[in-house]
Amino acid sequence: MVDASTLNSGPDRLFFAYWVPNVSGGLVVSKIPQNTGWDLKSNVRYARTAESVGFEYALTQIRFTASYSAASQHESVSFSQALLHHTEKLKVIAAILPGPWNPAVVAKQVASIDNYTDGRIAVNIVSGWNKSEFHAIGEWWLDHAERYRRSYEFMKCLRGIWTAPEDEGFTFAGDFYRFRNYKLSPKPIANPHPEIFQGGNSDDAKNNGAEVSDWYFMNGMDLEGFRTQIADVKKRAKKFGRENVVKFAVNAFVIIRDTEEEAIRTLQEIQGKADVEAVEAFKKEVQNAGASASNKQGMWATSTFKDLVQYNDGFKTKLIGTKEQVAERIVLLKSLGVNLVLTGFLNYEEEVEEFGKNVIPLVRELEKQGRGKDEAFEIERTGDVYRK
Repeated sequence: MVDASTLNSGPDRLFFAYWVPNVSGGLVVSKIPQNTGWDLKSNVRYARTAESVGFEYALTQIRFTASYSAASQHESVSFSQALLHHTEKLKVIAAILPGPWNPAVVAKQVASIDNYTDGRIAVNIVSGWNKSEFHAIGEWWLDHAERYRRSYEFMKCLRGIWTAPEDEGFTFAGDFYRFRNYKLSPKPIANPHPEIFQGGNSDDAKNNGAEVSDWYFMNGMDLEGFRTQIADVKKRAKKFGRENVVKFAVNAFVIIRDTEEEAIRTLQEIQGKADVEAVEAFKKEVQNAGASASNKQGMWATSTFKDLVQYNDGFKTKLIGTKEQVAERIVLLKSLGVNLVLTGFLNYEEEVEEFGKNVIPLVRELEKQGRGKDEAFEIERTGDVYRK
């Protein structure tokens, strides 16, 4: 097996991440057996395996209440820190929900963890979709535009607190947060600050990606959906001189089998054994949230029942087939402007390692051949699988 540091030496390489299963129920809302643990010991094992086979990022999930078949949930920041203390190279992205969290607390907490772990923590700012969760913990439920406006201020504050000159401190007067000469010490090790991720489909999310986040997370979608969304965010980012700064990550559920037919049968079994009640409840919650966006295109606004059996439309990304097919589709995604693929699996005990050993080296070999740079070539070669 190729050493991960050698595997990931290319300066323009695509990055690989995986969903951390720190909530119960696995990565699909299905009654199919899933060989995936959500406890810390299992997750330490997955994290160590992942960094040894070429994954460079991991993303923890944030839930305060049972939802979407996740009856139990470990808290994201403390879980991220625990994983960081059991790994050496992996960067862990902690999900943060404005409302329950204040940017002063997050800035301080993450800066400290960054110091403990040699600059290996990042944050994913999620604006929220679960109205009942907000009500359960006594938080105001804002409409869609206001939730994203609060997230905008939250990210501005994080960036400002982490980078403000030490002699001046950070001052900010917003509608949701206010600071006056706040001086944080120690500052994070990461330069210029821990990476900030966020995502969505709405105009509000795209504006946030264009102006304040380092990374823009996308749900799975068809070929034109990826092309349109990336171009749209870059166009908005150009107003701030950031069209070449903001990077793009896409969610994908991975099913690799010896033949494409076997992989598709596994997908059909997952969907056929869906937890109907849980999926329908989630569908109602998120599509109400998405429909409240100004362009009616919030996250999951057009997702079908089958799509929602997996987090964030991961089936639509089509990383379902043989290892060679999946590698080809990944370099197509790279040619469209995707910088990171966020993966989820049915059986973490085996499939994290299998993906790292069997797929990442194939992608690296294709990159060495110059693949993933010519969009027209990759679309002609592989694009049909993504068309509507």
